[in-house]
Amino acid sequence: MGFSGGGGDDGPVAHINVTPLVDVMLVLLVIFMVTAPMLQQGVDVNLPKATTAPLQGSAEQLVISVNKDGEVFLGSGNKMDVPELAKKLAAILQSRPADQQKVYIKADTELQYGKIMEVMGALHKGGVTQIGLVSSPITER
Repeated sequence: MGFSGGGGDDGPVAHINVTPLVDVMLVLLVIFMVTAPMLQQGVDVNLPKATTAPLQGSAEQLVISVNKDGEVFLGSGNKMDVPELAKKLAAILQSRPADQQKVYIKADTELQYGKIMEVMGALHKGGVTQIGLVSSPITER
């Protein structure tokens, strides 16, 4: 080699092969590009209509969804019972700053009021003091 000091001494090569690193990074990029559109907040529910402003905030919103059958979901597809909701939310909110501890409830219009109150009671038991109710905007006909 042109850089070796001795004649014919083939020592260890100090070059890093970056080709495997680039391959792994490209695979990860493709995986994230494919899965990112599939990630959404909550479960599809038929929301009540109201004239309200859109949700504000820079952090990821914590959304509890309740469908018309009374099933409770934390985020997207994480079905859970109401009693375990309090423990789960307490653990999640413990790691968040005080200004980002608001929880939003998306509930179907066909749901009974008592089920929403049961969920709100579990949120209060978990230490949540800021609860928002999500609605759809009224469409003009």
